Amino acid sequence: MELHTFILVGIIASFLSAASAVPGIATFYTSYVPSACYGSKNNGVMIAAAGDAIWNGGAACGKFYTVRCTGARNAVPHPCKGGSVTVKIVDHCPGCPSTLDLSREAFSKIANPVAGIINIDYR
Repeated sequence: MELHTFILVGIIASFLSAASAVPGIATFYTSYVPSACYGSKNNGVMIAAAGDAIWNGGAACGKFYTVRCTGARNAVPHPCKGGSVTVKIVDHCPGCPSTLDLSREAFSKIANPVAGIINIDYR
C-alpha cells in the first residue's frame, strides 16, 4: 500500500510542477558586471536580467528561476536543446522584449544562440 501511495504522490507532484510553469520569452546578453542588484560583484555566468514583468522594483534580485525552452519566436528551426537551466536574477532589463534576459552561457544550455529569442516556461 505504501508503494502505491508513493507513486501516486509522485505523479501528482509532476503534474503540479508542470502546471506551475509560466510562459515567457528569453533573450541573452553578454556584459554581466555591473548589475542593478549587485553592482560590480561577480555572480558567475548562470544569471539573468529580469524584464519589467518580473522585476517588481528590484524584489526579483537574488531569486532563482528554472527556465526551459519551448520553441522558436523567429525563423530559426529547432532552437531548443532540451533540458532546463537555473539562473539567478542579478540585473534589470528595462524595456526588454523578453521576460528573462539570460546570460549567453545560460541561454546556450537550453537553446541555440543563433535563435536570439525563444519561447520559454519558467518557475
